[in-house]
Amino acid sequence: MFDPVIAPSGTLLGLLQRGRGDGTLHALAAPRAEALTALNHCVMNDPRHDWQVENRSLYYARLYLDLHGDLEALEHHLFRVEDQFDTEESRTGLSLAVLGHLASYGRDDALALLRRYAASGSNWTWALDELALRDDDAGLRSLAPRILARFPTTAEGDAELAAALRNAFEPRPWRLWADDPRETVAARVRTAREQGSFDRWQQQMRPTGPRPGWSVQAVFEWAQDGLERGTTLHVPAARCLTAVAGPDDRAAIVEAGRSAPAGARSAALHYLAEARDPAVLDLIEAAATDPSESLAEAAVAAFERMCGDAAVDRARGWVHRPDALGASAAGVLASRGGAQDSQLVLGALREAVRSDGPDAPRLWTLVDGTGRLGIGCAAPVLRHVYRETASSQLRGRTARALAATDPSYPTGFAVECLWDCEETTREVAALHAETGDVRVADRLRRLAADPAEEAEVQTAVRSRIGPDAPAV
Repeated sequence: MFDPVIAPSGTLLGLLQRGRGDGTLHALAAPRAEALTALNHCVMNDPRHDWQVENRSLYYARLYLDLHGDLEALEHHLFRVEDQFDTEESRTGLSLAVLGHLASYGRDDALALLRRYAASGSNWTWALDELALRDDDAGLRSLAPRILARFPTTAEGDAELAAALRNAFEPRPWRLWADDPRETVAARVRTAREQGSFDRWQQQMRPTGPRPGWSVQAVFEWAQDGLERGTTLHVPAARCLTAVAGPDDRAAIVEAGRSAPAGARSAALHYLAEARDPAVLDLIEAAATDPSESLAEAAVAAFERMCGDAAVDRARGWVHRPDALGASAAGVLASRGGAQDSQLVLGALREAVRSDGPDAPRLWTLVDGTGRLGIGCAAPVLRHVYRETASSQLRGRTARALAATDPSYPTGFAVECLWDCEETTREVAALHAETGDVRVADRLRRLAADPAEEAEVQTAVRSRIGPDAPAV
């Protein structure tokens, strides 16, 4: 999947792509046709950089309801001819998730589209998972013949059916079909279920990897062999070393952390970091500049996993380095430093935004640290990150940091955060938004009554509007 093209943050499309609360507020104030065009564009062209951690579906579904939008554009998108050869989940997953939420709000047209796509679409497993949560038993049973027809009654087809059943995210439809009164349906699903259980048993009987009685050298060889085959095993190898290494093995492990091949050396560094060995910081510093990219990354990762004063003290010396270890040191200070490190963290935050922009991966830890340390003078930078980042996860972290550092947050960004696409951001807003704003009072009541809202958000809302809370 290509990186999505994100419109400027000051446009309606850019706001909706980012999932910002202001996107909903601007869409409701814009001409309806313009708002629906922008909304359909977002749903049919997933704007998320990482669809597995960023939320948009409930946000877009609520806006469809508020705009009384029809689903013709989504129907055309789902059933285009491209669906037969572009089978990536990223093409249709967001559309199907939006339909799922609309179905839960009582939109029968959304439910019908999901059933139709589950019967004939390439991403049918996603549609079936959405239906498993929203459809009734009769609707699911009606799909059984069409779903089973996808798998020919051959050895290969039966194996594919067993794999589909075994990997199903929501098991409800398959359980219904296993008890279906139509014997042709029930018998085939039961057979596939038994085959899936047998396959899992076989996998358990043929474990791979370390065995009891392995030596330290055997673990190193396993980690190196994995790297040479393209699989990084240094983290599990470090755990294995914890089980097999004794005090007499320290010298050999330290030497491996200094001069072994990249896979074994990475395992040694992670083991020594977990053990807080006094030699590990020097070994990490040497490995961080190694020509082997995998080793340098493993060394930085080992440092980031370290706890204790020694790691924090070394981070203060490394924070000005222009490489990955310097960036990691700034993150360590943000996560575990003290008040005396505030200026170092603030400097790293400003430099990250200046050099890498508002979507730099290292901003996540730095933003959290700014809020943790309560660095009030960081608020202007945080506001810039909040407005411009395309990551709704980073924006949510920035909202939490602003709540801790910016006195204007309750009457400013907290208001729009009540409409944000991320539930954690709505939760922060529910705790801090100034209830004197009539929009806030109305929104809190709607969130409290919405059955699709997350429990944590509703708990935060009720702390503001419950019997013991001030009237809103």
